[in-house]
Amino acid sequence: MGIYGQDWSSYQPATPDTSGLSFAFVKITEGLGYVNPRWVSQRDHAKSAGLVWGGYHYPHMGNSVQAEADYFLGQVAWKPGDMVVLDWEGYDSANQGVSRGTQAAYKEAWLRYVKKQLPNNPVGMYANLEYWRNIDTTGFFGDFLWIATAGLPVGQPGIKAPWLFHQYSDSGVDHDYCHLASLADLRAWTLSFSQEADMPLTSSDIAAVASAVWNWSEPGPDPKHPVRVGAALGWMDAVHTKQNAALTQAVAEGAAAQAALSALAAAVGKAGGLTADQVTAAAQAGAAAALKELGHALDGMKP
Repeated sequence: MGIYGQDWSSYQPATPDTSGLSFAFVKITEGLGYVNPRWVSQRDHAKSAGLVWGGYHYPHMGNSVQAEADYFLGQVAWKPGDMVVLDWEGYDSANQGVSRGTQAAYKEAWLRYVKKQLPNNPVGMYANLEYWRNIDTTGFFGDFLWIATAGLPVGQPGIKAPWLFHQYSDSGVDHDYCHLASLADLRAWTLSFSQEADMPLTSSDIAAVASAVWNWSEPGPDPKHPVRVGAALGWMDAVHTKQNAALTQAVAEGAAAQAALSALAAAVGKAGGLTADQVTAAAQAGAAAALKELGHALDGMKP
């Protein structure tokens, strides 16, 4: 179980093949002076194919963290659900002379700064085993870890940290794996960050929540026949409707009886025999008995 994706840079075409993919990461910037000339086309192509998309920055860690982060962030009109990644590695000439301590500090500062700028997006980190085991000192990777290995099976990167993505092959193009069960699960996870920011719910959001609640089921007395919330609520509503109808009828009949009794009391008073008070007392006793019977009837309709 799990889903598959790729990561693209200028080495890949503007519209790579998306067959069988659920997500794609695209290189956007490097250092303070490089922008992937194909990144916009690659992003748009991924999104039009229904993929979850993320953009990443390759650092020159001798530079200002904030300057590089702002350079990267400024290239993109970030949308809810977009993933944001630091490609934390440094095998090029720009990074080879940067101490491990500085590289570790760069990682920490970049992730925290970018998260402050984009609190409603998942902000994470890519690292290979060497960087993760030998240069990292804190285990901090932001919202998610994308780990790269060489020669290890897909989905088995060999680390104890709670990784989300695994780059398991770089033959021709970098191949990635996510342990979530489906594209829908990954999309829901990425969007959960924007929902945590109290964004207004759309009508489709409300409809989806209502449908989920209505169709939710719980085990009932018979394990083979779970109780669906919607069915139970519908049954209860029907019972309440019957109860309300019975009560309305009883009230109407009581009002009619009260009027008849008043007229009867007045007539008896004029004709002699029982007084009006005696007739009324007898009528009230009869009404109490009738209400008691009505209570028994309503109890019989309770769930």
